[in-house]
Amino acid sequence: MNGRCLHCTMAFPTNEVSATTNDVETVLNEICEVLKAHEDRYDGVIVDTENMQNDACRFAASLKASLSQWARQGKKAVWIKVPKEQAKLVPVAIEVGFGYHHAEPSYVMLVHWIPQTPPTIPDNASHQAGVAAFVFNEEGEVLVVQEKCGPYKDSGLWKMPTGRINQGEGIKEGAVREVQEETGINTEFVQVVGFRDGHNAPFGKSDLLFVCMLRSLSSNIVVQDTEISVAKWMAIEEFASQPKNQQSKLLKDMIGVCVANVNGQCEGFSGIGISSNSRKPSAFFCTALNSE
Repeated sequence: MNGRCLHCTMAFPTNEVSATTNDVETVLNEICEVLKAHEDRYDGVIVDTENMQNDACRFAASLKASLSQWARQGKKAVWIKVPKEQAKLVPVAIEVGFGYHHAEPSYVMLVHWIPQTPPTIPDNASHQAGVAAFVFNEEGEVLVVQEKCGPYKDSGLWKMPTGRINQGEGIKEGAVREVQEETGINTEFVQVVGFRDGHNAPFGKSDLLFVCMLRSLSSNIVVQDTEISVAKWMAIEEFASQPKNQQSKLLKDMIGVCVANVNGQCEGFSGIGISSNSRKPSAFFCTALNSE
């Protein structure tokens, strides 16, 4: 064997081993332990990474044996979530046909399509989601900020607090959290009055920005100095009349809808809690039904 690992030799046969493909697969299944996995709802399998071999050679052999078995069973996509602590296994999986699907700070997700047919593997998330919060009070004012970083840095523009929705977070919760983090103001979610569908987000992603109406529950501002230069309460009319807000059709229309909502001239989408099989609650956003 020239000092090579038996498992690597079996997983990647060379001309030193005289055997048919079926012979090799039979021996592999007898010697190599098939990876533990569970089926998904689309005739695929998800590898149980908690019990995955950490030795690259043994993993290579087990993976090849597993793919042979799953192919005979008619399985389609195979998913492996490789923790960063086992990153050395990634090139092993790539070598036998896996590709990258997505990555997070603690892992990389690999996927392989077994059938000789066009793959129907879903792409990674196509959109990122954010919120813009129109926070109003009883004095006819709106909460506005100037950014310390971002596209409006040093522009002098007073804008609505904005930010990304965290993974696993709802639109309502994200809007309330962003306002509290950036300004220290506590709020109550009222409605979503619209959303912008954009396509110039980083890394080729699209972007959904949900414009939310929030009612203030406090008035004392505490600025988040890492992202915000200054924040204050401003008369709604003064906010809407800023030159930039009048020159940009998007900003003008967005703010116009918010002002109309405050004045009772525009009905938005209220969030209705719905039951879900997931651990986190879901919400359905819709306009109010006419009771007449």
